[in-house]
Amino acid sequence: MAHKGKKPVKRRTAEEQPRRRERITPERYDPDYHEGLTTNQVMEHRLQGWRNLSVEAPSKTTKDIVRENTFTYFNLIFFVLAVLLIIVGSFRNLTFLPVIIGNTLIGIYQEIRAKNILDKMSMLNAPHAKVVRDGKVQQVASEDLVLDDIVIFSAGNQICADAIVSAGEVQVNESLLTGESDEITKRRGDQLMSGSFVISGKCHARLDKVGEDSYISKLTLEAKKMGEGEQSEMIRALDKLVKWVGIAIIPIGIILVVQSFFFNHDPFQSSVTSMVAAVIGMIPEGLYLLATVALAVSAMRLAKQQVLLHDMKSIETLARVNVLCVDKTGTITENTMAVHEAVETLDYSSGKEKEKYPPLDQMIGDFAAAMTADNITMEALKAYFTENTGKKAVSMTSFSSAVKYSSVTFEDGAYVLGAPEMVLRDDYILYEAEIEQYAKKGYRVLVFGKYEGEIDGKKLTEKVVPLGYVTLANPIRDKAKETFEYFAEQDVQIKVISGDNPMTVSEVAAQAGIAGAEHYVDASTLKTDEQVARAMEKYTVFGRVTPNQKRQFVHALQKAGNTVAMTGDGVNDVLALKDADCSIAMASGSEAATQAAQVVLLESDFSCMPSVVLEGRRVVNNIQRSASLFLVKNIFSLLLSILSAVFMISYPLEPSQVSLISMFTIGIPGFFLALEPNKTRIKGHFMTNVLLKALPAGLTDVFAVGALVVCGHVFGLPSEDIATAATMLLAIVGFMILYKICQPMNSVRLAVFSGCIVGMIFCGVFLNQLFAMSGMSTICILLFVMFSFAAESFFRYLSILVEDVRLLVKRIRGDISKEELIHKLEGEELDR
Repeated sequence: MAHKGKKPVKRRTAEEQPRRRERITPERYDPDYHEGLTTNQVMEHRLQGWRNLSVEAPSKTTKDIVRENTFTYFNLIFFVLAVLLIIVGSFRNLTFLPVIIGNTLIGIYQEIRAKNILDKMSMLNAPHAKVVRDGKVQQVASEDLVLDDIVIFSAGNQICADAIVSAGEVQVNESLLTGESDEITKRRGDQLMSGSFVISGKCHARLDKVGEDSYISKLTLEAKKMGEGEQSEMIRALDKLVKWVGIAIIPIGIILVVQSFFFNHDPFQSSVTSMVAAVIGMIPEGLYLLATVALAVSAMRLAKQQVLLHDMKSIETLARVNVLCVDKTGTITENTMAVHEAVETLDYSSGKEKEKYPPLDQMIGDFAAAMTADNITMEALKAYFTENTGKKAVSMTSFSSAVKYSSVTFEDGAYVLGAPEMVLRDDYILYEAEIEQYAKKGYRVLVFGKYEGEIDGKKLTEKVVPLGYVTLANPIRDKAKETFEYFAEQDVQIKVISGDNPMTVSEVAAQAGIAGAEHYVDASTLKTDEQVARAMEKYTVFGRVTPNQKRQFVHALQKAGNTVAMTGDGVNDVLALKDADCSIAMASGSEAATQAAQVVLLESDFSCMPSVVLEGRRVVNNIQRSASLFLVKNIFSLLLSILSAVFMISYPLEPSQVSLISMFTIGIPGFFLALEPNKTRIKGHFMTNVLLKALPAGLTDVFAVGALVVCGHVFGLPSEDIATAATMLLAIVGFMILYKICQPMNSVRLAVFSGCIVGMIFCGVFLNQLFAMSGMSTICILLFVMFSFAAESFFRYLSILVEDVRLLVKRIRGDISKEELIHKLEGEELDR
């Protein structure tokens, strides 16, 4: 199977691999953080194998793909069956071989195409790092870093190797490693663990352990010992089906040969050919290929839209999504910010305190000059407030989403800038009316003030004297309105989750056309899990949300039975991205977010999300629909083989006849239908949905062919006549379920349906020798006609019965109400 949930990474050369295994004990360096390693020192470590190479499995080579698609268990079974047919001289029944060879070649071709495209895109999105070498700052791929390199880490970066802080200060989140979401301050001499990510601040750090020696690599290797990554429900279901079929076919095949040759005294050749026909019918050879090709084609289609999949199972998850959680900044709005204006607070502008301070713009200019531009807010402040008094900062604290403020301490005291509720705290009510007049217009409002205490990077405890407000704005994305209108039409709920003022977020959401944007809540008021659960049902917009709350909201939605997709671009989104059913990141956002997400929008264009969701629905719906066709043959062959063994009846079909039916009622229509548009959201379990569609036709086949064989023996009809009649009968039932699956019929489906009928007739008439289609006696024709009409009625009423049972089960589970059940049953009655 292609792409088993592995993230494609750069393929290492053959020369690099042995160096990694046979590394020489290195000479360690402790370079000055301003200078870094020299070129010669970097080359020395690289030649000795001390590079930061990933321990994750590299993407498959072409050789791997060819081998995995060729040397499969079922291909081995087909090879053995072909050898048996050659031994008994039944060359005509080798017609299944071209189909198997074609399946293998198509699978190899599509998987190689998908690999090449995804590898190129993965290289574009591969993690990079700023490194100091020879006194110059340069950007290199994370895998090109070496031991003792001096790397510059800032907000949004993921720590790529274990390191020791040489200078500066950062706040990091180690939740992906430890499960604890607290922000930890790292200063000179402290250790940074690979896999954690920087929340705020900036530092220079010396790499202490790289590649397989790093902490994250050890965790990855430990995880590999536990087995492969989790697969999607669809792939898990197919794996189970293939496993059980693979176990069953060998004993059933042996039983059929023994029963036919020793008990029914059939010739050895016919015993072998009937066994081969039964086994071929039980093998879902095209179903696995269909899923592989459909997923590979989907990945390529998304790649052309500049969408990178880190995880192939996300395609199926996208098809099931019914709640989409979005952040305001970077998703609804552009990932840029601009200062609108700076406004003095009313009490400051009219009071005597104003005489003690320079103009507000210059004070904020001093503040901005002392800070590093580690987020879009600070970039906007630096661009707008260019004038300052030249005051020198004593210390500074970068913005943290946990405490929602940043600070600079000058000789005359500490100044803070942050969210009004977090900065003013108990005094917020005094300024609420002032602040809300800006929030109602969609502006983000920050309070700038002087702190009457010492800053320690934790929540403020002393009084803040507010000096002014800074209002900022994000431009709404051009196609945001059309995008959210699409999701409303598709019954996908939108939940806007942001750290900003809820009133501001509500206004922005309303401008973007999000339904229910007027229903908003301040997340800081939600203290218990019960309050969160109720709020997720009632509100659309959530403001003042902490990173840990974002994760809590995702969990609450999942507990309510929703399939949740989360979009984000910042480090404060990482926790929620990791826990969502499907995570989507903007490439223009933080590195930590893009590496944590399953889907990355390389052009950071949220308007492409409808097409991404549509692609997921198309591929899974169509695989599900086509899988029903494949399972009809498998159910029929399995049950008829068991009945043949129990009642001592020779299996009535030949392999060439099974190949003919499979080609025109399963294979060809299945692949065409798998490429059709399909917008319906996936509901229920994959295998349950497939079996419920396939079961009526499979049972109808067993009933009709079994009855035909019994009557044929009663009337003493030749086995060739019975086999031909059974083939035609199976074709009729096959076209009945194909017609049902093609509903509602359109021009493409009509063309496929009609073409398959014409192809079946052509092969039966003009290639009758190849497919063992002989003439039938009058009695056989009459039996065929009679059982054809009986099969139609049996199939129709069995389909109705299965659907009624499915609805009753859903009612018992509480998935539908009593009124919905009655309405659906009445609708079916009218259809009848």
